[in-house]
Amino acid sequence: MTETMIYDLLIIGGGPGGYAAAERAGEARLTVALFEQNKLGGVCLNEGCIPSKTLLNSAKLYYQARNSQAFGIKTAATSYDQAQVIKRKNKVVRMLVAGVKQKMKAAGVEIIEAAARISGRDGDLFCLQDACGKKYLGRNLIIATGSVPIIPPVPGLNEALESGFAVTSRGILDLTEIPPHLVVIGAGVIGLEMASYYRTVGSEVTVIELRNQIAGEADPQLSGLLLKDLEQKGIRFLLGAKVTNIGADCVNYEQDGLSQELAADCVLCAAGRRPAISGLGLETLGIELQNGAVRTDAQGRTNVPGVYAVGDVNGSWMLAHAAYREAEVAVSTILGREDEVSYLNCPSVIYTSPEVAWVGLTEAEMEQAGKPYRKVELPFSYSGRYQAETEREASLCKLILDEESMTLAGCQLMGPYASEFIVAVGIMIKQKLTLDKIKAQIFPHPTVAEVIKEAIFML
Repeated sequence: MTETMIYDLLIIGGGPGGYAAAERAGEARLTVALFEQNKLGGVCLNEGCIPSKTLLNSAKLYYQARNSQAFGIKTAATSYDQAQVIKRKNKVVRMLVAGVKQKMKAAGVEIIEAAARISGRDGDLFCLQDACGKKYLGRNLIIATGSVPIIPPVPGLNEALESGFAVTSRGILDLTEIPPHLVVIGAGVIGLEMASYYRTVGSEVTVIELRNQIAGEADPQLSGLLLKDLEQKGIRFLLGAKVTNIGADCVNYEQDGLSQELAADCVLCAAGRRPAISGLGLETLGIELQNGAVRTDAQGRTNVPGVYAVGDVNGSWMLAHAAYREAEVAVSTILGREDEVSYLNCPSVIYTSPEVAWVGLTEAEMEQAGKPYRKVELPFSYSGRYQAETEREASLCKLILDEESMTLAGCQLMGPYASEFIVAVGIMIKQKLTLDKIKAQIFPHPTVAEVIKEAIFML
């Protein structure tokens, strides 16, 4: 009888949280088994972050080609090849998946291409089983199963998904033709990015959002500016509207007490995501849930010693970069090192055009906490590089200063490269740099990030 191998760490899920944890644990010479039933890299790499950014970059180039006259560039007829864009997107994904596999190999991680279910304990060890009933034992367990799209109980939606008339965030990234009219249900990150993409490349786009604000929990001022900009680009928003039914070629909705019908060629269901916990066997260990997610502390620990949960499955911050950090902290804790996750310096980004990014606290949160603060707001036009590279589209840099500590409390950005330099403000917040210390920092010139320096000297 073959003896079952005992691993130092079992990981369920090969997305950002799972493979980051596996890499760090493997580097620390722990024996690691990583289970992934679909594709290594998870949703982020295969049907989320990376594919969407590949498409959005193609759309940006297309927009620039069609609107380059002011920069002295005259182009003949410009066309857009969606099929070629999808082909390139798939190539990028394949290359990055191969890169993750190579990282796992270098770290000595065993990749098991199968679904895994928790089946309780075997003495002091945690036990997993694959679909064939094979048993795996481990001293520690990390749950990193990610999330799945929320499919709201709208009549006709399931039928529309089955027929292909409606798609989720996965299907919208594989369309080889541009739909003449795209209806997007939900004005969160996924909905806004795909609305921005398809509008740029030729679709008429209508976004239906139940709330009266777009961009989720973004600062209302930032949300309002983005809404205005996207409307000017031709995206129609129906806010405070509820989808009531999806037909064979239309979407029915209610707004201001009136029922209306909207013709469509394709419908994107972007109503959000929920933790993927179904069928995991959490009950066999008595793992506690909170609001449909695995409950964890600042070290990623569940209520069961030796069991951790990182990434979307813990419902804290459904962001790949948050999952990376949570994975690092969980592995550090397993290794006996002191570490904890702080989300105060975790940036959020929406890769629309213009980009939107924020980190730290908003004005409303400062007021709610009763903290004295002051703020400054500047357009990106204070940056020489911004002036040189754009035609001065709408933009915003807002910094919030905690007057008690004289350190930055938050930042909201809208404009080009916002995603690239929001991290600098996150570091300032995390390190609690005082205003004087930030002023002493030298910013490269010319860069769009210099708008931060300009704003700092106005606080």
